[in-house]
Amino acid sequence: MCDMKAAVRLGVPDDLAFIMRKCHFTEEEVLRKIGENEIFLLTVDGQPAGYLSIEYLWSSIPFIDMLWISEPYQKKGYSRDLLNFVEDYLREIGHETLYSSSQVDEAEPQAWHRHMGFKDCGVINGINEGGIGEIFFRKPL
Repeated sequence: MCDMKAAVRLGVPDDLAFIMRKCHFTEEEVLRKIGENEIFLLTVDGQPAGYLSIEYLWSSIPFIDMLWISEPYQKKGYSRDLLNFVEDYLREIGHETLYSSSQVDEAEPQAWHRHMGFKDCGVINGINEGGIGEIFFRKPL
């Protein structure tokens, strides 16, 4: 870990431009997610460095739908800070499990999930472009 100070907080509307740099959502969707406390922002030395977005499957089960950390901050342990904050937040509001996924052909994201304590819990084949499957992960909180 480096000497820079990391912090994580709930996203706010002023974070929109940073989040839009790397996401698959529209501006309206990002603002809705911010309003519903579904986006968490990582800052390093006060500067935006990454974010994690969740969705609720079946309106009740938290699922990580996007995790992105800006390149200069990758592989420095900041994703653990971000994930720990989100897990604490979800526990506080009554959740017991967090889900996530990655494509079957993405070895590095799969390794990250397992390193963070997620366990494989299923695969859906052929749901991504090119017929690529998706591995689902589960982590008790």
